Amino acid sequence: MVDFLLLLVLFVLIYIGLHSLLAANALKAWGRAHLPGFDRWYRLFYNAVAILTLLPLPSLLNLSDRTLYTVPAPWAWLLWAGQGLSALALLLSVLQANPTYFVGLAQLAGDPEEKGDRLVINGFYRYVRHPLYLFSILFLWLSPVMTLNRLIVYGLATLYFYVGSLHEERRLARTFGQAYRDYQQAVPRLFPSLRRSNF
Repeated sequence: MVDFLLLLVLFVLIYIGLHSLLAANALKAWGRAHLPGFDRWYRLFYNAVAILTLLPLPSLLNLSDRTLYTVPAPWAWLLWAGQGLSALALLLSVLQANPTYFVGLAQLAGDPEEKGDRLVINGFYRYVRHPLYLFSILFLWLSPVMTLNRLIVYGLATLYFYVGSLHEERRLARTFGQAYRDYQQAVPRLFPSLRRSNF
């Protein structure tokens, strides 16, 4: 059991490391200098690698696992509804944030990396700067069944989303300058505030 848990943690850490490496500014700079058409293909390649390397995870989650708790009905129905709403909100957040750029199709059509990007401050982005991370975290933790494997993966994923939002902040501030810094002052980063936004 302990050996499997270490394997699961190692898998998640390798996934996070690969994901972070591919998002690193140094790798992007190297790619632009040495690979023709890098900006056109980078985002699509990045997303494809992220999806393909995640495929083994569902199988790993079910191996040598132990249930920690199961929320009974009707409370489980509320959690499932919360997961459904989180998934819907996640999809809407992607649609609000230039989905063709997000997937990598805009770059193939000629918009270079980080130029087809646009600052979105409406919809869910009015209440939190990183709704994609927020709704992903909610979807994970609203699961009515919690196992030891899930607890480990969800904890590491939440930490990664938190740290990832910090990295994304630097990229967005570099891309949009003062407009993003003003947005940072008005809207919370990851968790909504009761304070009314000026956006």
